[in-house]
Amino acid sequence: MEFLYSIDVTLFRFINSTLANPVTDKIMPFITDVKNWYLLYIFLWFLILFKGGKYRVGLAIGMILLVAISDQLSSTLLKHLFERPRPCKVLENVHLLVGCTDSYSFPSSHAVNNFAAAMFFTYFYKHLKWILFSVASIMALSRIFVGVHYPSDVIGGALIGIAIGYILAITYEFILKKIYSMRIFNKLSS
Repeated sequence: MEFLYSIDVTLFRFINSTLANPVTDKIMPFITDVKNWYLLYIFLWFLILFKGGKYRVGLAIGMILLVAISDQLSSTLLKHLFERPRPCKVLENVHLLVGCTDSYSFPSSHAVNNFAAAMFFTYFYKHLKWILFSVASIMALSRIFVGVHYPSDVIGGALIGIAIGYILAITYEFILKKIYSMRIFNKLSS
């Protein structure tokens, strides 16, 4: 276990310090701050609601459920289960670009949420796969650059998010097919 931790710290130091430069020092704090993306999230929600195809209403509702489930699972349950301190709390000379919170490190909720959304929407909109997973990867990587997560936090978060997104997508597809097969609902959603 100590060997794996040493690899994690080495990769963290490489990304957080060795790759640090004036450009990433400006860009990564912006990318990592969820508040900077609220307008885009709202726009995407309305885009899905009005242009999302056959299941648009269901997917717009699903987007809200997805974020609520993935965020609560990672922030409330898993972080407290693993209780892993953040690198900015235990390592010296961290190139910290944002505040270091007292919450735990594993898994990265940013990674869980973004990869859950990427997987969920890739299931329904396969042509967006590369864009969705690229955005999720950049968001996850930003957490290491700013000094608040180890690489294993974001990799674990990505895997957990993909699992959540996939499970919710197949469950949701089953439910949506049942709902949309009802003739009354088809008339209401037209």
